[in-house]
Amino acid sequence: MSAGHMDGSTLLASGSRMTDQAQPPQPPAAPDVWTVRRVLEWTTGHLKKHGSDTPRLDAEILLAHARRCPRIKLYTEYDEPLSDAIRAEMKDLVKRRAAREPVAYLVGFREFFSLPFRVTKDVLIPRPDTETLVVEALRLVRPMETSPQILDLCTGSGCIAISIAKNAAKAQVTGVDISPAALAIAQENGATTEVTDRTSWLVGDLFQPLTDGSRFDLIVSNPPYITDEELATLDADVRQYEPRLALAGGADGLDLVRRLLTEAPKWLKPGGSLLLEIDPKQFPAVDAFAAQTSAYKDVRSLKDLNGQPRVWAGVSAS
Repeated sequence: MSAGHMDGSTLLASGSRMTDQAQPPQPPAAPDVWTVRRVLEWTTGHLKKHGSDTPRLDAEILLAHARRCPRIKLYTEYDEPLSDAIRAEMKDLVKRRAAREPVAYLVGFREFFSLPFRVTKDVLIPRPDTETLVVEALRLVRPMETSPQILDLCTGSGCIAISIAKNAAKAQVTGVDISPAALAIAQENGATTEVTDRTSWLVGDLFQPLTDGSRFDLIVSNPPYITDEELATLDADVRQYEPRLALAGGADGLDLVRRLLTEAPKWLKPGGSLLLEIDPKQFPAVDAFAAQTSAYKDVRSLKDLNGQPRVWAGVSAS
């Protein structure tokens, strides 16, 4: 039989004859088949009903995690059906997210300063506003000719310390946290980001674990600064899941901030700087307290991504 007399079924059966022809369109998935598209659409609606501010993004991150794939592959494989195992994992993730468990804890990481950081319920989830502190720290230390010595107090996941070390090749960074569990996460993140040779980690209460006589070019901190009254009004994602130790700052939120302002000058080199992340509303009180210590000059504030003052900066006056 010649090619001109072959019927459709014979042509489809001949693989060699299809190489230069368009593939036939795929039929739509049956209504009971849970494809990537269908799961994303259902999950987005479900999470929106349960209070998520970013339901579509949450759905994409969770499904990419369950499928062990980059988010972009969700769209290149939009009509792929999900296996029973992936559906079961996704069901559990969505149930937990609907109960307001943060996505970062569900998938085990959060990106900060273009680096991936492992996070657990032992550490605060890194926020974009904190990148303001890192940008200023890098501006200060990069011009230094000698190896800058940097101290990061209340280091948590290590996101500040590690981001500085990763982007300032000569910097030596020490991270301190009162929580051994948090510090273990920071050490792990330091190893993952390959800055182990320029980072060290100490367990203790602020300056307590430091060797007497240590001096630093720069001290940075994102301390707990939420007031007791505000703690009760935080979103459920934060209030129910993130560590209270990393949030609670006392009646006015400044318990640790005052300690940092008082004790930091002893540990700063002449002309060294202190950078603190605080709430925008707290700047007047912090400025007033810093002025009482007479320990700082060139005091200024730095704005976050929303144009709000976020980082208090002062230079050692001694």
